Amino acid sequence: MSFNEKLKGIPIKEVLIVIILAYFVIFPLKFLNIGGGVELTNLIIILYFIFKLRNYTSEFLAEISDIFSKISFKHILFIVLANICFSYGMLYLSNLIIHVIPPNSFLSFFIPVKSIYLGFFGILSFISIILVSPIAEELIFRGIFLNKLMLVVPTAFAILISSLLFASLHSFGSIFSAFIFAVCMAILYLKSENIFVPIIGHFLNNFIGESVYHIDQAKVLFTNSIVMVAMSILAIVSFIFILIFINSSMKNI
Repeated sequence: MSFNEKLKGIPIKEVLIVIILAYFVIFPLKFLNIGGGVELTNLIIILYFIFKLRNYTSEFLAEISDIFSKISFKHILFIVLANICFSYGMLYLSNLIIHVIPPNSFLSFFIPVKSIYLGFFGILSFISIILVSPIAEELIFRGIFLNKLMLVVPTAFAILISSLLFASLHSFGSIFSAFIFAVCMAILYLKSENIFVPIIGHFLNNFIGESVYHIDQAKVLFTNSIVMVAMSILAIVSFIFILIFINSSMKNI
């Protein structure tokens, strides 16, 4: 049995139980207003997968060495960059909506009080975002949820549902771009039959996104009109390329 087949065989009930238990573990941290809950949850999930797949070391190494056999690194990077550009377009749009919606309106209830620019700080948080989160999230949403859904519904619906679940974990301003990104990662996974392909894509996405955020301390991407117009145009072009990629890929899956 291959590593991917073994991953597909992990019971979804066990995964859901582990997730629930992980949240019970981190609940005291949230209650005491102590950070690190998300990171700890992801680590618990990863440790569970390591335990379940512990007897497949050789298959694991084979999967790693075979990672770019069906999809090239350049192809993955292109998809990631297109998604990043599109996500900035969505952030601009959400920023506009936030300023247009009256502060006391019913719709404002669904918008977080915190700025969309807020993020994690520190080396440990940075590592968690670019490394730990992609591993945990891809194992859950593509490795488990997508595969299990494909057993009961058509592939297109499985991609749709698992991507919606992934997007629901994201805040206002990034929900739609997270959904599109999840669809792309699902397609990359199904085309390669290698869970490490979307993990690499997710890693690159988070690494580039977080790096740009920390480098752009002056918030040029959100304050300079010329840059914002250029990024908006790039976001539209990127979205068109993403739609073409999704449409052409779905015919071959």
